[in-house]
Amino acid sequence: MKKEDCFYLGKIVKKYSFKGEVLAKLDTDEPGLYENLDAIFIDLRGNLVPFFIASSQLHKSDLLRLKFEDVNTEADADSLIKSELYLPLDLLPKLEGDKFYFHEVIGFKIKDENFGEVGIIKGINDSTAQALFEIDRNGIEILIPMNDEFIVKVDRDNKNIVVSTPEGLIDLYISPS
Repeated sequence: MKKEDCFYLGKIVKKYSFKGEVLAKLDTDEPGLYENLDAIFIDLRGNLVPFFIASSQLHKSDLLRLKFEDVNTEADADSLIKSELYLPLDLLPKLEGDKFYFHEVIGFKIKDENFGEVGIIKGINDSTAQALFEIDRNGIEILIPMNDEFIVKVDRDNKNIVVSTPEGLIDLYISPS
């Protein structure tokens, strides 16, 4: 399994018991969706390794308590601390309407209601306080905040996103200074 065929689910943050159980902090608004998994991929030194889950349950609402098969000691659990957890993309719940996963909209066209065709989404920058669409317009990078107020429509069938940005925002990137 390759990382690009998976999505990041969370990270193992600490041991839970002396029997090899661990607690994972999940990167989701709905941790309950992942309470009954059979298996999960753990990133061990850059390789995704499948681990089978003997038992799991939510712990203090946002942590998932996991007991893996063949992880039976504190030392085994220690070796997994800070490891990232991944699941295959086909296990992601389908989103409806104007909600989307970041990976899903790469390659979509962005059209602004006022400006017209802006370009193609080549990435999402979520390292800032507000996530940004990274758009390629004939070699020029344009950044548009992923703000619910700006997103008018997500058209999955035609791979388009319609936005309505403040006047002049896109011009800042393409007008000669």
